[in-house]
Amino acid sequence: MPPSAGHSLPDALFSADAVRQIDRYVIDQQGVDGFELMQSAAHAAFRCLVRHWPNCGSVLVLCGAGNNGGDGYLVAASAKRHDLDVSCVAVAPTGKLSGDARKAWQKALADGVDVLDLEALGESSLDDLFASAGLIVDAMLGTGVSGAPREPFATLISRCNSALAPVLAVDLPSGLNATTGAAEGDVVNAARTVTFIGLKAGLFTGQGAAACGEVVFESLDTDEGIAGSGQKPVARRRDWGSVMPWLPPRPANAHKGRFGHVLVVAGDRGFGGAGLLAAEAAARSGAGLVSLATRPEHVTAALARCPSVMVHGLIHGSELPTLLDAASVVVCGPGIGRSAWGQQMLEQVVASGKPRVLDADALNLLSGRVAIPADNHILTPHPGEAARLLNCLVPEVEADRMAAARNLQALYGGTVLLKGAGTVVASEDGGLDIISGSNPGMATGGMGDVLSGIVAAVLAQIGDGQKAAVLGASVHLAAADRAARTTGFIGLIPTDVIDALPLVFRESERSPGLNRYEHNG
Repeated sequence: MPPSAGHSLPDALFSADAVRQIDRYVIDQQGVDGFELMQSAAHAAFRCLVRHWPNCGSVLVLCGAGNNGGDGYLVAASAKRHDLDVSCVAVAPTGKLSGDARKAWQKALADGVDVLDLEALGESSLDDLFASAGLIVDAMLGTGVSGAPREPFATLISRCNSALAPVLAVDLPSGLNATTGAAEGDVVNAARTVTFIGLKAGLFTGQGAAACGEVVFESLDTDEGIAGSGQKPVARRRDWGSVMPWLPPRPANAHKGRFGHVLVVAGDRGFGGAGLLAAEAAARSGAGLVSLATRPEHVTAALARCPSVMVHGLIHGSELPTLLDAASVVVCGPGIGRSAWGQQMLEQVVASGKPRVLDADALNLLSGRVAIPADNHILTPHPGEAARLLNCLVPEVEADRMAAARNLQALYGGTVLLKGAGTVVASEDGGLDIISGSNPGMATGGMGDVLSGIVAAVLAQIGDGQKAAVLGASVHLAAADRAARTTGFIGLIPTDVIDALPLVFRESERSPGLNRYEHNG
């Protein structure tokens, strides 16, 4: 599996500015010396280096001009004191160093580190440094940098990404926006990122979800500073391990009527599989009953694939209200198309007032209408659909995924689940949740249909839109990760994820009535 954030990480995610304010409070109000704090960060980064790469051989440390560069110089000093073969390159001229960063450079020199001036290195010498490195430490650009990296940083970022050695990023990968997770230019692809004081939101969504590798957090004993500074998180980090308790235990005398009836309205001609994927995912996610309303020509195939789903072939939207009356939650959109059939279905679903999950073509149809906010729907757009709903471009959505999700929620109401690596959930109370982790095998058609079915089934069971979206996205990713252990990323398909759902949900089973049965495997 790809490196990802561990369950031991805090839940609170901060903006880069908030972390700087916390850092300032710790120094100014709590009397902690800034250079001592920098030394603590460097020691933590070096511990990470030794723990994960004890036999790396030579270490190449790339240092910028700010405090991030200061961390790098102190990491190099620690490596030298421990008799490691260390090469340290001053990417920014050392004459521009000031404050604690200058003290760090001076300490590195005092400890015997040979700091190499980038401007004095020829291309062949630089080639040799990268070729011989067993590990690269990225301490070039910190949280205060915005925009695309300029030279020489851009070239060195490219070199890092083409090198054979893994990269340890100090605080964040160079080129990444620590608040939004966007990258306007190249960004270092790190194997691990050791970050300090507060978790930055950008490490867990957008480019950050791919660039950071495994995130290692070191508070540097600043917990009181977080409270004293008054800085508030911009989002909460979530994963399956942290949210599985939201799913209530099932009593021994449970019956299907207690767990909701999900109606999936999906599958115009040529797209029958979309509805079936959503329906089967709902059934595998604990819904008591699942119905599928689709084109008549898809009925036989749907019943053959999943006989537990009640399948209805509909020619016109006027046939849908009877099925809607019996449903507790509705999924609408997968494969409904944008023809008259799909428009009729969406209109009936919206008119019913039932709690609903709107995805795919339902969102595309909504994008052409005046926004009518509702408090009982969950919208699940990917960035392209989000751009259409916001009447903007996809790069604008990806430039700040949290802002895009929040804007969608303000415009359409309810709960918004913005799909992609580091899924963002925006809820009615203004809160944001980010699902930490990513799985490149999920980049294939039909995965969103599976997600819609999962979210609807969870909504039918717990009745809370925000929790259903967060829990649904979390278990969706966890099931994909489990399935990929067998299939790998290439060739992972939606039905693999559906098949893994019961195994993942089993982790949440806490019912006393179930412990009479032995689970094998």
